[in-house]
Amino acid sequence: MKKAITYSPGGVAPSQALHFGLVFLLVQLVACADVMQPDYSQPNTPQKPAWQASIPDSKEVIRPDWWAGFGDSYLDTLVERALEGDYDLKMLATRIEVAAIAADIDKAASLPKLTPDVSKQFQRDPTGTTDTYSLSFSSSWEFDIWGRVKKGIESKESEFHATEADWIAGYLKLVSDVSSKYFEIRKLDQQIEQQKKSIIQNNKILVIYQQQISEGLVSRSKVLQQEAEYHSKNKDLLELTRQRDIAENLLATLLGVPSGELEVPSTLNGESIKIPDVPVGLPSTLLSRRPDLIAQEYRVLAAYQLLGQAKLEQLPKFSLTADGGVSSDRLSQLLNKWSLGLAPSVSIPIFDASIKTNIRSNEAQVKLAEDQYRKTVIKAFEEVENTLVNLSSRKIQRKTLEKQVDNLEIVNRNINLQLKEGLVSQLEVFEVERTLLSAKQSVLEIDQQLLADTVKLYKALGGGWPEVDVK
Repeated sequence: MKKAITYSPGGVAPSQALHFGLVFLLVQLVACADVMQPDYSQPNTPQKPAWQASIPDSKEVIRPDWWAGFGDSYLDTLVERALEGDYDLKMLATRIEVAAIAADIDKAASLPKLTPDVSKQFQRDPTGTTDTYSLSFSSSWEFDIWGRVKKGIESKESEFHATEADWIAGYLKLVSDVSSKYFEIRKLDQQIEQQKKSIIQNNKILVIYQQQISEGLVSRSKVLQQEAEYHSKNKDLLELTRQRDIAENLLATLLGVPSGELEVPSTLNGESIKIPDVPVGLPSTLLSRRPDLIAQEYRVLAAYQLLGQAKLEQLPKFSLTADGGVSSDRLSQLLNKWSLGLAPSVSIPIFDASIKTNIRSNEAQVKLAEDQYRKTVIKAFEEVENTLVNLSSRKIQRKTLEKQVDNLEIVNRNINLQLKEGLVSQLEVFEVERTLLSAKQSVLEIDQQLLADTVKLYKALGGGWPEVDVK
């Protein structure tokens, strides 16, 4: 149960001894209460002095519309539609509004409150009917001498800024997901086209084997083996088509469109996608621009401010209440006589154990928020490091695949020349062409992975959003 001493000097004047005792108690309480709190500073986090690969200085090279660097106008259209139609982003925007209203509620609660009341009463007795008019009001206001109320308002404002950063994080995730899913569809379209060519080559080889078996040049097993490969390639073609349909449905959801209502034209295959070269630099701006880190740090600050408010609960609360009113049996004389009462009061918490408990709870909340922030920082290091490793490794893999394709192109040209001279069979030509198509499929796969990793890098570096100083 909360126990407090309340002094209300509105009526009988207190004795001198009581005055002295209250003042002495107040001074002792303020002196003994642990209410000091240092200025907020960013939580200590593990440092990352070096990276396995060069990291871009996102402050200089990444613009807010970074996806435009891929040079794909259809992607630009998809992103624009997604930003207008995605429901997750709309919900994040609504959370910003809710947080803003919560801050306004606390600000309004700190202002003086005035409650007027106007009434008219009817009274009937044997002498007749009497009307009585009355006008009254009551008002109260807590003086925020120690800044306790202000701390609560600041905490709500910090949560508001955190929801703003949440929206930016959602914005980045949405654009990244749309870009990655679109690139996946483009890759699948190219793979489907290559797979169809591979099936045609397989059928040509199968026809030759069927001719040779009639001439006794190959065994029946060879034909069956080629037919089995034909069925396997058809199965792979169906799987690629299924994956494309699923990817298209997921993209539709990101755009806020019912699944099945979006159709990405496969005719885009002829248009190349530019993979931007992100310049190298220093990781100095990584932690200051990622919106998820910004949001989490604002939540650390909000918890820190609530802890300050909980500590200030140990100090006396000063408030002023006022009430007044007037009544008359004639409306014209209502304002002739009126009364006003003022009652300043001080509430001094002494034996309220819940205050200490609340302080310990808020201290734990600050520690929890700080640990969550550090965890988010560590995760950010992992995301950037993995993306840099993937980009570096896959660029090397692509160069290797390019050499393989170049060599197979030379072999293909040579064997076609040998075919014209009758030095090789058509079957050998088809086999080389099939190997070449398989190598080109691998290049398509690597290209899609490079696109996806570039998108992840932009997202990991916080896109093109400016640095934020949380305070």
